[in-house]
Amino acid sequence: MDSEKLIEMYRQMLLIRRFEEKAAEMYMMGKIGGFCHLYIGQEAVAVGAIAAIRKDDYVIASYREHGHALAVGTEPRRIMAELFGKATGISRGKGGSMHIFDAERNFLGGHAIVGGHIPLATGVGFAINYEGKDQVVLCFFGDGAVNTGVFHESLNLASLWKLPVIYICENNFYGMGTAVTRAMAGPEMYLKAKAYDIPGELVDGMNVLEVWEKVGKAVERARHEKIPTFLEVRTYRFRGHSMSDPALYRTKEEVNEQRKRDPIVTFKQKLIAEGILSEEKFEEMEKEIKAIVDEAVEFAEKSPEPPEEWLYEDVYA
Repeated sequence: MDSEKLIEMYRQMLLIRRFEEKAAEMYMMGKIGGFCHLYIGQEAVAVGAIAAIRKDDYVIASYREHGHALAVGTEPRRIMAELFGKATGISRGKGGSMHIFDAERNFLGGHAIVGGHIPLATGVGFAINYEGKDQVVLCFFGDGAVNTGVFHESLNLASLWKLPVIYICENNFYGMGTAVTRAMAGPEMYLKAKAYDIPGELVDGMNVLEVWEKVGKAVERARHEKIPTFLEVRTYRFRGHSMSDPALYRTKEEVNEQRKRDPIVTFKQKLIAEGILSEEKFEEMEKEIKAIVDEAVEFAEKSPEPPEEWLYEDVYA
């Protein structure tokens, strides 16, 4: 990977981090309503994985999806406006934090039902084959979704029908407030792929380059051989499950230990050590991203509320 791409990956991770920190601030000020699930700590997963696909490939995620939307290139101002529930939001202010959708960039949305989007991703894979195309689908979900029935049904069909889907479990070790070890029989999730005769692999989700490399290999298999893959990407969220979660089920010692593996800090150290970026350039990038995030908030605050007649649009009848 060339230096320019490495720098862009770092920039994307930093943008997600600063955007999410600002979203938390706005939520505490009462400017964002509903549920709000932050991606702080998991940035390397979305950035590394999405760096391995083409612009015409598809991405679909669960409700912790602000980072994925930013990684595919959705404008920060339109995501922030969506969090504010404004008419200029990427989902016209109707979706909020959990339902960001960007059809222009083939981002097929955040989905609030745990595991509910996994069969949708499988259906997109079927459509790609049906139309004779060579795109792939990245399907992101949390560890809690692995215990749902549709996860197993989807992997079974994807294997049987040779669908170009990469199923990416972002295992942050907690399904809401329940530890994976208390909720799942057999902690090695990636081994479940064996039951469906597809490749399964464990990935360090705190290392953006490892995510990029292993997702890239899965993408090549899916694109050229129509072989789906299940990746267990082990990561860690530094905040609670949502903004309403004080995360008292974790010790401070555990969180502090995980913060030593912060994907943004460790990647920055790597780029400095290899002479790819200087401390001065990092400071410039910080200022640039702070300005982008501040502008996104300003845009959201000044944007109009959705008109009442929109209640009757975009609905099934």
